[in-house]
Amino acid sequence: MKNGKIFAWSITVALAGFLFGFDTVVISGADLELQKLWPRGDWFHGFVVMSSALWGTVIGAIFGGIPTEKIGRKKTLIAIGLLYSISAIGAAVVSDPYLFAFFRFIGGLGVGASTIAAPAYISEIAPAENRGKLVGTYQFNIVFGILVAFLSNYLISEAIDQEAWRYMIGVEAIPAIIYTLMVIRIPESPRWLITAKNDTAEATKILSEIYPAEEVPAAIELIKSNSEEADSSDSIFMGKYRVPLTLAFLIAFFNQFSGINAFLYYAPRIFEGAGLGAQTALLSSIGIGVVNLIFTLIGMSLIDKFGRKQLMYAGSIGYIISLGLVGYAFSSGMSGMAVPIFLFLFIASHAVGQGAVIWVFISEIFPNHLRSSGQAFGSSVHWVLAAIIPALVPVLFTQIGEGPVFYFFAFMMVLQLLFVYKIMPETKGVVLEDMQDSVLKESL
Repeated sequence: MKNGKIFAWSITVALAGFLFGFDTVVISGADLELQKLWPRGDWFHGFVVMSSALWGTVIGAIFGGIPTEKIGRKKTLIAIGLLYSISAIGAAVVSDPYLFAFFRFIGGLGVGASTIAAPAYISEIAPAENRGKLVGTYQFNIVFGILVAFLSNYLISEAIDQEAWRYMIGVEAIPAIIYTLMVIRIPESPRWLITAKNDTAEATKILSEIYPAEEVPAAIELIKSNSEEADSSDSIFMGKYRVPLTLAFLIAFFNQFSGINAFLYYAPRIFEGAGLGAQTALLSSIGIGVVNLIFTLIGMSLIDKFGRKQLMYAGSIGYIISLGLVGYAFSSGMSGMAVPIFLFLFIASHAVGQGAVIWVFISEIFPNHLRSSGQAFGSSVHWVLAAIIPALVPVLFTQIGEGPVFYFFAFMMVLQLLFVYKIMPETKGVVLEDMQDSVLKESL
């Protein structure tokens, strides 16, 4: 196995995750400034200004499986880079909230589609024994993008007094253009070429670059036999795919009901609500990014050793403890650095558990010919909730307070722990073509 090329292609594709993380979080630094610029109430600010990218992400996730399947993983990934570039430039230069929301929406389309195309591509070129780690590079890049966004926001806020938000959002165009140029150079997924295009010749050329010559025929035959067994009229909503569909729904559902996106979007506001000053809140946000990055690396190093399920156990328990402590801190009026410390624990729990597992797990559990549509379904559930929950946060914090909100998230993580214990299968080390028979039939 020529792991050097596989790793290089995986890292290139995973840079879509860097843009995902950066795009998702960069808005947090502009949150309060934009609300002052366009003072039209919490509902308008939450649903239009702050969540416009997330609504785009929902659409991108729902429909992103179509181009991923029809035109291929590579062309879809190139289109994603273009969407990010246009969004960053457009949102940075406009002065109308609706135009701002429109360009942020375009970037969201890229985020949503990337959660389908990037993990699907990496899982299809990765060997089974390293698949978790390689698909995990996508998640690593997400959290690296989050850290860079927090750091960028802080540095720009220190250097620029007027309309700093424009620079915070516009700087994303630089990595977006670099990513687009890099992804042009990767090959297409050989599994997609065989399954969707029946192009064995081109797939053989690509597989010859990553497998020893003597292993290529067996790899081709395994993919072809799986493809021939597939029914072109199949849908992920058919009864025989009930298990992977349910698993994709539940892991995505619980991911967002941890409150992770709500927290990332409003980290500076949450820290200010805990009594920290504005600049200290931004610095604490950078701390969140650092903790996220470190524990994502830990999760990546463990996912192929201990498996997906064990990491989800650890993450669930950490969620319950940390969210309970955050809820208590707000309910009891605790101030100072207690809330940031509890939230650092929350982020560490997410990074080791759901953060490391979700995109790997969803990319594994559907058969080759339905992977893009299955990935689209899981991503859609994830992003519909990721749009709704953060949009409600300003209103919920005002109406019922921060404490009850975090207590609710803690309760949902108790339910996630039950899901992991009762339903979730282990997929570590299983060849994709064997997944349906060897693992998923044992679930539910």
